[in-house]
Amino acid sequence: MKKFLMGNEAIAWGAVHAGVNVVAGYPGTPSTEVLETVAKNNDGSVYVEWSVNEKAALEVAAGASYAGARTLVTMKQVGLNVASDPLMSLAYVGVKGGMVILSADDPGPISSQTEQDTRTFAKFAKIPVFDPSSPEEAYDMMEEAYRVSEKWSTPVLFRPTTRVCHGCASVPVKAEYDKHVPDGFKKDTMRWVIFPRTSYLNHCKIEERNPQIGDYFSESPFNKLTGSGKKGICTSGISYAYTTEALSSGKHEECKLLKIGTSFPFPEKLALKFLEGLDEVICIEELDPFLERELTYICGKYHLNVNIHGKLDGHVQPAGENTVESVKSVLSKFIGLETGEESKLPEAPALPVRPPVLCAGCPHRASFYAVKQAMKGKKAVFSGDIGCYTLGNAAPLDMVDTCLCMGADVTIAQGLHRVEPDAVNFSFIGDSTFFASGITGVVNAVYNGTDIILIVLDNSTTAMTGHQPHPGTGVRMMGDVCEKISIEKILRAIGLTSVETVDPLDNKAAVEAVKHAAELSGVKAIIFKSPCIAVTKPSKRFKIADSCVNCKKCIRELGCPAIVMENGRPAIEKSLCFGCSLCAQICPCGAIISE
Repeated sequence: MKKFLMGNEAIAWGAVHAGVNVVAGYPGTPSTEVLETVAKNNDGSVYVEWSVNEKAALEVAAGASYAGARTLVTMKQVGLNVASDPLMSLAYVGVKGGMVILSADDPGPISSQTEQDTRTFAKFAKIPVFDPSSPEEAYDMMEEAYRVSEKWSTPVLFRPTTRVCHGCASVPVKAEYDKHVPDGFKKDTMRWVIFPRTSYLNHCKIEERNPQIGDYFSESPFNKLTGSGKKGICTSGISYAYTTEALSSGKHEECKLLKIGTSFPFPEKLALKFLEGLDEVICIEELDPFLERELTYICGKYHLNVNIHGKLDGHVQPAGENTVESVKSVLSKFIGLETGEESKLPEAPALPVRPPVLCAGCPHRASFYAVKQAMKGKKAVFSGDIGCYTLGNAAPLDMVDTCLCMGADVTIAQGLHRVEPDAVNFSFIGDSTFFASGITGVVNAVYNGTDIILIVLDNSTTAMTGHQPHPGTGVRMMGDVCEKISIEKILRAIGLTSVETVDPLDNKAAVEAVKHAAELSGVKAIIFKSPCIAVTKPSKRFKIADSCVNCKKCIRELGCPAIVMENGRPAIEKSLCFGCSLCAQICPCGAIISE
């Protein structure tokens, strides 16, 4: 049977059909749809949760795996950094039920802070990694990933990239499958309690085990060797699809092609067959020169006179995504690929430049504007975070001075205060991020007596990644209602004495709250609470009356995409207006009125 599936959906179905029992994760593009697909197609036999962060998700899955369950943990590549503490130890402790850790890489990067490569992390952690090249292969790989995990009692990494995650294909899937039944937790302190002595012994076992896995991978159908000749191409992931398409498009010198689907432990025996008789090799891959380094190492180890080319010597671009066109360019130089004249469609007209902006009616705009108005004429620094509100850095708001990683706004502000105590230091954090990684930073600020103003932008959802629930929403992933966890109560319990909850769409009250907080010492918090426009309905819409004096304050200060210029005067685009009323509140002549 075939299903037309997005890559992330194929991965989810692969896990379900492999008998997964527990799925935990934290949302992050391009990985989010994996967990959501399992939840939508759950017959009740799989436990699914959005955890508060990736570390929590991995530890929940580890406990379930200790009891024999097959588990799946989902995250994006920067989320793997958050989960790295338990992962590094779990690599030594091992698992019983199969554990697959999906870490979606984002070449480009398209929606991430970094272009880090999960294959390199797998080598660092000394655990196997699977690198699918298509949605179809991603589905098939999942079952093998669980098999490898259980055969060698190790967690394994699964590394799709954005174009595999979000590409679609007709995928052959099982009509019937067996469900995995966990056999329960069996106490064994020598196995499940990590002591230095057991870690040493387990490290020895890992170093002995990994070459065996490499030999096993040399026989894997996910690693393929085809062709012949004196030149070779080594590739993996979506770059394999680009390479095969490029090779099929025109005439070229005969060559060998090695496709790697299991990057670590590297399939050395298969690589030796590939290198036999070759003069030179080009490695086509995204992100790190992982394949290039492995082949260079093997050539040195076995004294092979083969020149290895790729990113390290400039034959392949060092960063960003590959494309069919970029691969053709590389292969035209390496094997004389000739594609001839390609038929081209008429050139499309240039699209208007549309940088990402906060949505019309977004409460974050009102929050930033209130702080900006309250701090006029004062020295203030605004530390931002990861989420929709990062877009507060754009003109005309210009309210994000720093952005490092999730939760760092709170602690960056503390460091800034220690160097410039005369500045008013603000930290902006979303409600979901507060639960994920912000709480410890606030504890640190209170404990160390740091003067900062914490601004919690509570829009009642995880907006950036698709409106997933979190502990403050009162609902879980599977839709069951739960007790809302109050951010205000948490802050007061930590020790904050000044915590005020304000609707940012009430501009006057919001500005006064910020001014009041700035007069106090210690850690102060303002919770700007107003729902995201995607989880609520629009209210009345606004228009600009003839009394407008064309001062353009609404355009100059807000940057709302619903306010446009028509015939040299401001106007409100009805299809975009959400009725937040912020523009009406700041209009100096009362010319913005409700319809």
